[in-house]
Amino acid sequence: MDSDAILTAVNAVESITNPPHTPERSSYCARKTVEQIIHLIFLLCGIVAVAFVLLISIYLILSGLPAIRQIGLFQFLLGKVWDPTNTTTGAQYGILPFILTSVYGTAGAIVIGVPIGLLTAIFLAKVAPPKLATVIRTAVQLLAGIPSVVYGLVGMLVPAIRNLFHLSSGACLLAAMIVLAIMILPSIINVSETALRAVPKEYEEASLALGAAEMETYFRVSVHAARSGIAAAVVLGVGRAIGEAMAIILVAGNVSNMPGLFTPVRFLTTGIISGMAYASVGSLYQQALYSIGLVLFLFIMLINVFLNVCVKNRKEG
Repeated sequence: MDSDAILTAVNAVESITNPPHTPERSSYCARKTVEQIIHLIFLLCGIVAVAFVLLISIYLILSGLPAIRQIGLFQFLLGKVWDPTNTTTGAQYGILPFILTSVYGTAGAIVIGVPIGLLTAIFLAKVAPPKLATVIRTAVQLLAGIPSVVYGLVGMLVPAIRNLFHLSSGACLLAAMIVLAIMILPSIINVSETALRAVPKEYEEASLALGAAEMETYFRVSVHAARSGIAAAVVLGVGRAIGEAMAIILVAGNVSNMPGLFTPVRFLTTGIISGMAYASVGSLYQQALYSIGLVLFLFIMLINVFLNVCVKNRKEG
């Protein structure tokens, strides 16, 4: 074979294995580098979110466990008397009234707020004229932007309940339930409406073609298809209700009683707020308040896990 032919073949192979450095290749490498940097930023953001949850969990565990060990787990969770400043007969740190009040208050708010919020979401997504829907949607957004303390300062429910039921004080569990129900409405309405709008039109058209009425289609087809989004709205509502403090401390009475519908009560959140200003740094009283925070944190996590498992089972079924 000729030496020139051999040299030509070698050059051809080198040009294939080592293509020339073109501007297009440089642009591609730059875009690839930018994408890798963006992916790294996203990964760091996800790690930061997980790290915050872990740090909060570790901090609450380290701060709350010493008081629970000193008081006793059952005495702390099942005790009916909360009197940490009693120096005559001894301080008592029972938070059962707080736990039951939080459970009853959240359940009452969900029973009142979820039907109203879901029906409003169906109306906005399927029934309401565009102009009316815009007005109502704006009002819901304004409702979501009102600070929590303003709900408590309004206080219209307290005198109304006192006069209606002839009570000595209208600050009670019922007032707290109603305020919480109003406060969770924006979350339930917005998320449920988004889920209902995401339902494919073909589902509703098929139902109507089979002879179903419009309302029957909305409730039996659209709501059923959007049930995962509606369940997410309920989870958000539960989190908002059980974690609220400022509005509740103004309308619930803030008294450590076993819960009753017309009884002044104290929630887990309001128990922490009302006691933190009076607890000495490093005292058992302050540690017990951290323990209440730990119980509240675990309580919210268990509720979220339970609701998510229920939603997953319904979807798989």
